[in-house]
Amino acid sequence: MKLSSVINTNRMMRLWTAVAFVVCSMTAQAQDPTPSELYFNKTELPNGLVFLPPAPDSTSTQYLYDISQYVWGKSKRQDSLRAQQAIREVVIDIGEMAREFSPAFGMEISKEKTPAIFKVLNLGVITMRLSASKLKTTYKRRRPYVVFSEPTLIPAEEEELRNTGSYPSGHTLRGWGMALLLSEINPDAQDEILKKGYEWGVSRVIAGYHWQSDTDASRLLASACYARLHTSEDFLEDMVAARKEFAEKRKDH
Repeated sequence: MKLSSVINTNRMMRLWTAVAFVVCSMTAQAQDPTPSELYFNKTELPNGLVFLPPAPDSTSTQYLYDISQYVWGKSKRQDSLRAQQAIREVVIDIGEMAREFSPAFGMEISKEKTPAIFKVLNLGVITMRLSASKLKTTYKRRRPYVVFSEPTLIPAEEEELRNTGSYPSGHTLRGWGMALLLSEINPDAQDEILKKGYEWGVSRVIAGYHWQSDTDASRLLASACYARLHTSEDFLEDMVAARKEFAEKRKDH
């Protein structure tokens, strides 16, 4: 067997191992909070149909840029480390996301070790994610892998997401939203946290599940929702508790 074939085989084995890990992790997700526990309901959150641009039309120059970014994303799959990162960042469970963000945050985040931080992440991220549903059902944009009939980095999810709206990206909204929350809790680490949050959306382009404009819109939507969270007394109380917990934990490090 040629050396190049061996390398490619090893790469694929590592990627499929990561896929298996993600799928197993997703089956063990903690139960989401009930609607009454969230900071806001979807009708109270910023309405992206009003202030965001619509999903790009297939005749627009923006769509041509989306295509070029899709091609770029496929090329990044040749980098096995970046491809594995994209696969890891497919998770939507808050516990799994917190584990991915922990290195950038500078501290292990979990329901058991940092309950106050975990609480504001859990309620905050899931509240912000509600804002995407109206746009997804309105535009019903086809995902890039569906348009081009090509495989993705996460084949296990292709059939399930084939007919769901691509605009905006829910994963990107979650990732950027978590980055904003963690940056407020630990502003000293804001640059690394925001870098991680930005890359979370890039991973969706690399994986083939979203267009660039899907992820761009999601970051704007998450930022608008983040501002809205700061009008909730419950959120502000939870954030104070999270920052206090962080300060206490940091003293022990």
